[in-house]
Amino acid sequence: MYPITCGECGNDALVPFRPRGDRPVYCSDCFSKMRAQSSPVD
Repeated sequence: MYPITCGECGNDALVPFRPRGDRPVYCSDCFSKMRAQSSPVD
């Protein structure tokens, strides 16, 4: 696990991949919220 600072809320979190640094990384809560917002509602 790799430590990160969430690009949305600023909280510290752990992710199972090495961040590349060219894109923001999100904690699991913010990632879930962003996925829910971007998924189409049919």
